[in-house]
Amino acid sequence: MFYGLRGVGKTVLLTTIRNHAEAEGLVVVAMEAPENRSLPAMLVPALRAALLKMDRIKQVGTKIRCALSALAGFVKPRVSYEGFEVALDFEVEPGLADSGDLESDLADLIRAAGEAAQEHGTAFVLAIDELQYVPEEELAALISALHRANQLQLPITLVGAGLPQLLGQMGRAKSYAERLFAFVPLGPLDRAGSDDAIRVPLQAEGADITEGALAAIFAATQGYPYFLQEWGKHSWDLADESPIDESDVDNAGVAALAELDASFFRVRFDRLSPAEKRYMRAMAGLGGKAGEGPHRSGDIAEALGVKVNTVAPTRNSLIRKGMLYSPAHGDTAFTVPLFGAFMRRAMKA
Repeated sequence: MFYGLRGVGKTVLLTTIRNHAEAEGLVVVAMEAPENRSLPAMLVPALRAALLKMDRIKQVGTKIRCALSALAGFVKPRVSYEGFEVALDFEVEPGLADSGDLESDLADLIRAAGEAAQEHGTAFVLAIDELQYVPEEELAALISALHRANQLQLPITLVGAGLPQLLGQMGRAKSYAERLFAFVPLGPLDRAGSDDAIRVPLQAEGADITEGALAAIFAATQGYPYFLQEWGKHSWDLADESPIDESDVDNAGVAALAELDASFFRVRFDRLSPAEKRYMRAMAGLGGKAGEGPHRSGDIAEALGVKVNTVAPTRNSLIRKGMLYSPAHGDTAFTVPLFGAFMRRAMKA
């Protein structure tokens, strides 16, 4: 389980693992969890497509047919309210994944998929991004199903990624999640890593960059990989000659921030309600120039001139939307690096 703020490379690592797994002949079921769709509705079409692909590549086996029957049974009690958009033309095997109890049915489904992979000498890899959007009840059912498959030594596993709150969500969903998964925190690069991320690609193209320019990029980006990409791109585009120097980085910073404000930051800002924007603007105004947090929830409420309990629903909504997280009880921080500075640019105090 990779977890960390936006722009630290979680999705890139997940995609790399997926590509390596497919190159080894494993069957990858890749998904991105949306905010407004259930895990079953997301899982069924992706798993069906993977089973049918396995059917075409290898000789049809009884376990694949059983897994497809389990899918049909899994959908049957849920199709009226889960928003399924896939037709399953396989007969339901009575008593297989059709009880209506999510935890029991998902365990049947994952077991059937694992047995199908075992029969065909391969393995299933569920690769799910943005896992923090999966409701805890559904997350608990998924963890329980994978735990059972692990006990049966079936070749099916999960590689996931999500925001920092994922760690707590999985622990609350099932206490044994911390033993079932390896949780890998991802954060910004240190100074040496940041310098290499900029310098190595430049030198591969026969160009170079000064130490002062590298220091300026690190100060502006705080080592976050996505921002390093943006500053590196614009420094390359705007520099007249090698080596790239501090003046080039200064010019690149103006262009990079303008692009980030118009896309990376703005697309998230535009999803917020007026109350949510006010909450995040008050938060961005705390702690001096940095304003990134974490900040005490009580301090944010005080900045808004209200009591903590009156803005608790707003804070909870922002956490559900993946805009904030709580690194410790009563603390609040942005999930998007440098978002506090954007809020101060976008909304004047």
